Amino acid sequence: MAEALYALNGKRVYVAGHRGMVGSAICRRLAGEDCEVLTATRAQADLTRQAEVEAWFEAHRPQAVFVAAARVGGILANDTYPADFLYDNLMIEANVIHAAHRVGVEKLMFLGSSCIYPRLAEQPIREEALLTGPLEPTNEWYAIAKIAGIRLCQAYRRQHGADFISAMPTNLYGTGDNYDLETSHVLPALVRKVVEAREAGESEIVMWGTGSPLREFMHADDLADALIFLMQHYSDAPHINVGSGQEVTIRALAEKIVAAAGFTGRIVHDTTKPDGTPRKLMDSARLLAMGWRPKIALEAGLARTIAEYEALRAG
Repeated sequence: MAEALYALNGKRVYVAGHRGMVGSAICRRLAGEDCEVLTATRAQADLTRQAEVEAWFEAHRPQAVFVAAARVGGILANDTYPADFLYDNLMIEANVIHAAHRVGVEKLMFLGSSCIYPRLAEQPIREEALLTGPLEPTNEWYAIAKIAGIRLCQAYRRQHGADFISAMPTNLYGTGDNYDLETSHVLPALVRKVVEAREAGESEIVMWGTGSPLREFMHADDLADALIFLMQHYSDAPHINVGSGQEVTIRALAEKIVAAAGFTGRIVHDTTKPDGTPRKLMDSARLLAMGWRPKIALEAGLARTIAEYEALRAG
């Protein structure tokens, strides 16, 4: 186990984006750390507005910060709203990171995304692959904003000695996920399609693309645990990959969801829709070498997610 470098106990810890899937998971995990969790609604501080962010930081003066706030979405949302994804994410990260520096935050964790890496990066993707090739066109706007956030943390560390670090999670799912078919990622979209098809007695579901791309999935609660671990045990400029090692084709994922949800129909592929990046597996060797391990197997996580969506539908 890596040496503990920073203690969260007794600290005021701000979680930006606490209502999102990742932010809420971080809040749940911090409940066991004997710290004061600070949150702010958009009405209290619109993170795209510099003056509001700086005023909030001055008033509350957190000692540690998790930057989990972002405009997020799947292929369709990224491709349809490129300006929103680039502008909003640039503003959020720049405002929060700069305000954290201004008030002397002790430690900050910036959350990126595996889409920062080149579309055809060598697999599994090591941290060094950043900026070595073209991005996936369908989500490059989001990726560019996240790359800027990583570099911003590194710049504040280099120029000001700020203990700002970055983590790059793999594909996430879990409690509080987005099930809107217009803006969601593939796993929650498939959960919704399968459950709704089962409830309606339909004979098939339609999924985008060929089903051949390989993806790695991690439950948001595992990510939250890894992020708290990194806040306590990591302090350096390079960003750190956070993956589960649980890789599956999109077709196989759909089949697992169909089986877990008890849907008896068939899966039909709409091959006029894009597949996205052919394979995206993170090399998480650096994190694993520090002594952290994921705990939630994909099958267990899917069963829990389906049950949560069914409860959501039931109101």
